[in-house]
Amino acid sequence: MAIIVTLDFPDLSQAQYDEAVDRLTGGAGLNSPADWPVRGLVLHVSGPNPDGRGWHVTDVWESREAFEQFGAVLLPILRELGVESAPPLICEAYAVVR
Repeated sequence: MAIIVTLDFPDLSQAQYDEAVDRLTGGAGLNSPADWPVRGLVLHVSGPNPDGRGWHVTDVWESREAFEQFGAVLLPILRELGVESAPPLICEAYAVVR
C-alpha cells in the first residue's frame, strides 16, 4: 500500500536540504527516484515553508517499509547536519496517479 509522508522541518535551511540531498545521492542530485539510496520512492516534493522559516517535504512511497528504510539512511545525515527531525505525518494513499 502506498503512503504519503509529510515532514515539516522548522529549522532546516535550503543549504542544509541541499547538503542532505548531496549526501543521500552521492552528489547525483534529484533527477529521478532512482537517485535515492532506497528503492520505493514514487514522488518527492520540497520547498520553503510559507513563513520563510524552515523546509517542507512531501513524499509518496510504495510502502511504509520502504520509507522506514529511507529513514534509517536519512536520520543520521540530518543529525550530522544538526537538524532536528520532526515526526512525519504518514497516511495511506487512496489514489496515486503517475
